[in-house]
Amino acid sequence: MSKVRSFPKPEDGLRAVVERAPQAEALAERWVEKSRPIWGTLHAERRRLATAGVALLAAWLFLHVMFGANGMVIYRSKRAERQKLQAEIDELQKENDVYTQQIKALQTDPKAIEKEAREQLHYTRPGEVVYVAPAAPPPPASGAARK
Repeated sequence: MSKVRSFPKPEDGLRAVVERAPQAEALAERWVEKSRPIWGTLHAERRRLATAGVALLAAWLFLHVMFGANGMVIYRSKRAERQKLQAEIDELQKENDVYTQQIKALQTDPKAIEKEAREQLHYTRPGEVVYVAPAAPPPPASGAARK
């Protein structure tokens, strides 16, 4: 003969729950009685607890705004760095403008070309004399070399 499996009836489960209901109610009542003093104390101190919670939240928020990843301290240092970099950019832009003007002058102005040739290559026109200052003497060596 094969084994036939039978499932429990739903009524059996309900009967078991109904039979254990008084025990569950007693357990819940004991738990409520044990926790009542704690809840009473918390209820009586709710204003102090709420005030302390709000104070802690405000302190944390202040610290986060001042010293957080994007706080005021970091913001001010970044702003100072930005101003410094902007000044450097302005200075380099002015220098770039000067070089651009020199390039345009050397491409179009014969007087600028002549000036550069005279200064860098020491060219002269016929009949001109160029005076070159002698190189400065080297500084004296240490006291040991004088002896």
